[in-house]
Amino acid sequence: MKKWMLILSFLIGFSLALEAAPFNKAASGQPELIQQGDQKMWCSVCGMNLKMFYKTSHAVVLEDGTKKQYCSIRCLAADWPDIADKVKRILVVDAKTEKLIDARKAHYVVGSKVKGTMSMTSKIAFGSLEDAKAFQKEFGGKIVDFDTAFRMAQESLAKDSAMIAKKKRGKMYPMGEKIYKKMCKPVDVEKFSRINDLKAAIVSEKLCKPLKEKQLQAVALYLWDVVGGHAKAATAHTHQKESAGPDLSRQDKCPVCGMFVYKHPKWAAFIYYEKNGRLEHLAFDGVKDLMKFYFEPEKWGDYGNIKAHIKKIVVRDYYTLKPVWAKEAWYVIGSDVYGPMGNELIPFKSKEDAENFMRDHHGKKILRFDEITKELVYSLDE
Repeated sequence: MKKWMLILSFLIGFSLALEAAPFNKAASGQPELIQQGDQKMWCSVCGMNLKMFYKTSHAVVLEDGTKKQYCSIRCLAADWPDIADKVKRILVVDAKTEKLIDARKAHYVVGSKVKGTMSMTSKIAFGSLEDAKAFQKEFGGKIVDFDTAFRMAQESLAKDSAMIAKKKRGKMYPMGEKIYKKMCKPVDVEKFSRINDLKAAIVSEKLCKPLKEKQLQAVALYLWDVVGGHAKAATAHTHQKESAGPDLSRQDKCPVCGMFVYKHPKWAAFIYYEKNGRLEHLAFDGVKDLMKFYFEPEKWGDYGNIKAHIKKIVVRDYYTLKPVWAKEAWYVIGSDVYGPMGNELIPFKSKEDAENFMRDHHGKKILRFDEITKELVYSLDE
């Protein structure tokens, strides 16, 4: 009797273990990798191995044919400010079939028991609603569309990035530095435009002795973030939704009018641009001066080719003072509210707020970023 009880207990335990088997994000076979070149197997934002995190992988095809792939929707959100106006298609791996599908047609299960990839909240995509419901039944979470999942990724980007940065500082950077100094040749980080390019070179050019994937990632992160200074740039990049750019110092002067911007923080607007592999910024005392600079950068100093290196433009919502991507904002002109330089383009995150402001303050028109012209900007000074 005891023998049969032991066998029964073993079978029940084995059955429960099978039911509770963790979800494996790695590709079960050959993954679909659409990037070109030696760097195709690593995320273009964080450098993580795409085969290991394949079932949360996303990809984009840009208008010029460029293809980029990410380990997660979080890394897509991190890269979005640089590619938003160039994206032709967004793809995601169907976690059931392991095929790339149109992300906008996918069903996402968010907040399941599965650990998130580069995020505190997991977001797993499926091509069919039935597959999403089956996953939800086993692992929990709620089912949403791509737009909802992506908005969640954007909203949590700063917190997720802070969490990741803490982990990297505590473990990956020290490990990477130790391995680099012991097992690698000197590496010129400024030669590379992306961390996956750097990883590919370490392997293909044999810049280090043979490394396991975790060791390779640690070295790449140390070189890219610490030696190359990209950790600071990434922090500025991902925290703009909360902080409207870097803290204004007494040295931040508008390149157009010469005014010290810290004196008028509620009107502050920023242009971020890449210079020598680092993210730099210019601060303006209002959208009007920012647009004057945007249309004619060469007029205001040695900025002749800056437009080719602009990564993002950030303005502040008039009501909340929270940062808004300039190309997503709504602008009211002709109102009875004046900025530090007189008539202004007054930004809002939502069209509804812009309409309410225009009604309350006798505004004349609401514009989107692409509707603002040089002639209109200068007419505000008349």
